Amino acid sequence: MKPDLLENVDRSSSSASSSSSWAEANQLCLIREFVRLRVRLGVEEERSTDETLQQHSEPLDPPAAIDVVADTFRLSPFERDLLLLCAGVEMDSALAAGCAEMVGRTQRSAITFALSLATLSHPHWSALAPSAPLRHYRLIEMETGQGLTSAALRIEERILHYLAGVNQLDARLEGFLQSRPQPVWIAEEHRALVEQINEDLDCLRGADYAAHSRVLHLLGDDPRGQEDIAGLLAQRSGRELYILRAENLPNAGGEVDQFVQLWTREALLLPAVLLLQLESGTVPNAAQQLVEKLPGSLIIASRDPIGLHRHTASHEVNKPEPAAQMRLWREALGPAATSLNGMLDTIAGQFNLSAETIFSAAGSCVPESAKSDADPEKLWDVCRSVARPRLQDLAERIVTGSGQMAGWDDLVLPELQKQTLQQIALQSRHRMKVHETWGFAARGRRGLGLSALFAGPSGTGKTLAAEVLAGELKLDLYRIDLSAVVSKYIGETEKNLKQVFDAADEGGVMLLFDEADALFGKRAEVKDSHDRYANIEVGYLLQRMENFLGLAILATNFKSSLDKAFQRRLRFTVDFPFPDAEQRRAIWSRVFPEEAPTVGLDYQLLAQLNMTGGNIRNIALNAAFLAAADGGPVAMEHLLQATRQEAIKIERPLSDMEIRGWV
Repeated sequence: MKPDLLENVDRSSSSASSSSSWAEANQLCLIREFVRLRVRLGVEEERSTDETLQQHSEPLDPPAAIDVVADTFRLSPFERDLLLLCAGVEMDSALAAGCAEMVGRTQRSAITFALSLATLSHPHWSALAPSAPLRHYRLIEMETGQGLTSAALRIEERILHYLAGVNQLDARLEGFLQSRPQPVWIAEEHRALVEQINEDLDCLRGADYAAHSRVLHLLGDDPRGQEDIAGLLAQRSGRELYILRAENLPNAGGEVDQFVQLWTREALLLPAVLLLQLESGTVPNAAQQLVEKLPGSLIIASRDPIGLHRHTASHEVNKPEPAAQMRLWREALGPAATSLNGMLDTIAGQFNLSAETIFSAAGSCVPESAKSDADPEKLWDVCRSVARPRLQDLAERIVTGSGQMAGWDDLVLPELQKQTLQQIALQSRHRMKVHETWGFAARGRRGLGLSALFAGPSGTGKTLAAEVLAGELKLDLYRIDLSAVVSKYIGETEKNLKQVFDAADEGGVMLLFDEADALFGKRAEVKDSHDRYANIEVGYLLQRMENFLGLAILATNFKSSLDKAFQRRLRFTVDFPFPDAEQRRAIWSRVFPEEAPTVGLDYQLLAQLNMTGGNIRNIALNAAFLAAADGGPVAMEHLLQATRQEAIKIERPLSDMEIRGWV
């Protein structure tokens, strides 16, 4: 037996007092409507309804669900009753049985258009036109393969639940959309931007939402800030916010069409507003189709401008400037900010985070039991973790043993080069004071990034120096993979480089362009299209290097091969010379770990070998394996054998002077 909504109501306990909930009143409103339809169809005799239904006949506040649907989708009285009739055969057993008997069907959950035209008041043929609300917004479904008047009509499950008082996102959209709660924390400049968008707020309000075709485009480097602004706009207009991310886009074609149809209905029912969050690069075909076909207002977020055929109001939403981030940190940490001993200056200068991320990081570092205390090391590590870029396909993250970077003692260089490296570290720590407090950033941020050229023969310590700097500054070191970045296809190299720099913009990383001459080579005279596009790549790099605010190291064995224009854009140049005898002795004395057993090693004799630190490290490692195979400590004879192997490998003859006295 079909469950009867009327039978589920305890009339003895459901009084018409002002304390009755909207859900109970909405249910009784449906019962009253079904009673009216039963009388209209002759299923039962007209009788005076019971006292409970009479007492609930006054309009509800807020209105009953059926009245909201009728008003939202502008249903005529006939369309309203037709929708109620479709709901009634699902929810009212007496109405279902009567309709089944009248249409001569055993299926009691369906009616026909012919029955509706014959029994309901004010009938009109246009009610089932494809452009009419019932079918346009998919309020009802029509059985295929039958004539228009004889096809079975059923109410959409989503609408049935809505009429019963349950308003939830259509299950068919759950795999595409993500609900976004209202922002708890938002940067002041972002809140001020919301206040400026009055006209765009207006087009999100009211029943005419679907008639508007305005697109609000939020572009910039702060996707979370863009979501915060969209969430606040939705809140101000009395709507929920749902996000459609690029990776969740429906497939172009029929899937996009279904999404558009379902979302158009959901935007009115929930009500809600859609934020389309796009990634950098080319806009997918599915996104283009969705933007063109979706009626109503839409918010789009992206890092860069995109071409659209619809009228667009664009606003830049970037991460807060360092001074604003400092204010956010102080607000998020509260009294604990004073316990960081100036660390906030370094954090605000190094990391480029959204307001939400700042408050989340602060909350994870300040325990409830110690609101006035914060661990600066833990806070730095949290910031470093959340800022870690997604560069798995384009760069290699360099991590040394036990996760610890090399130290200054591991680096053997002339004093002038060491001082220059320490100057790089010093400038990185004091960027906040010089750029923001002393006002250098007020004149423009172009050229404020830290970039350095490490030049010298292979094996002289360029990569090791980058590791030392990264360890000193507690930054992640990413070595750019040239095989993944450089592409033979026009424009792909620039696109990959853009992804690298964009990902590194949040801070907390050092970029190492090893073999930089392959990317930053001299521009040539244009003789053919290959020269022209090669020059375009170098020109793009020049621009991005000047605009990049982070720390980037260019390492090359051939300094003369680099384009001269890069020299002005580089803050530092460090020449790594071939090590002299004293430096080679220092390298030999450091090359073996404390745990490695050695015997009879003469570093003065070893320093006679005219090779770089990289070669020396290879020799030491190979000698250790030879000693391990012999079952004893590393001795001079092992080093001699390993040296000869290394000389053969690099095709360099050994002189008697270099190995005299070793054995």
